[in-house]
Amino acid sequence: MSGCFWCMVKPFDTYPGIEKVESGYTGGHVANPTYEQVKTGTTGHTEAVRITFDPTVVSYADLVEIYWHQTDPIDAMGQFQDRGDNCRPVIFVKDDERRQIAERSKQRLAESGLFDRPIVTQIEDAQPFYSAEDYHQQFYKKNPARFAMEEVGGREQFKRDHW
Repeated sequence: MSGCFWCMVKPFDTYPGIEKVESGYTGGHVANPTYEQVKTGTTGHTEAVRITFDPTVVSYADLVEIYWHQTDPIDAMGQFQDRGDNCRPVIFVKDDERRQIAERSKQRLAESGLFDRPIVTQIEDAQPFYSAEDYHQQFYKKNPARFAMEEVGGREQFKRDHW
């Protein structure tokens, strides 16, 4: 699941049944990219989180719902203050079952009337995932002041207004 990975870790990391949330890059054409490369927008990668979870505690459908509530699904060119293709909203799926779950959830959201524009979040096949540098992992814990600044960059207000 993607968008700014700094902001995507905490909502999943603090949810019961989540075993690990890892920040990284996926969907591009450069092996082992660095943050500096990805943020230029030239590698094709998207910032994403890889989630390891216990399906007896939390379902994949639950994860998709958590995702929606962290993003602006009508903004194709980034998330809040994070602009560019590397921060675009995408749900990466590893198989047909998960694709169907994500597609059904997206359709329900589109039909809900919560938004007056189309849901532009893409649902794409999972690609190789490259872990981000250590300083990006668990960013909300390592840099709470900076994380708080990122959250007030529009995300918190959007969440209050729409979710």
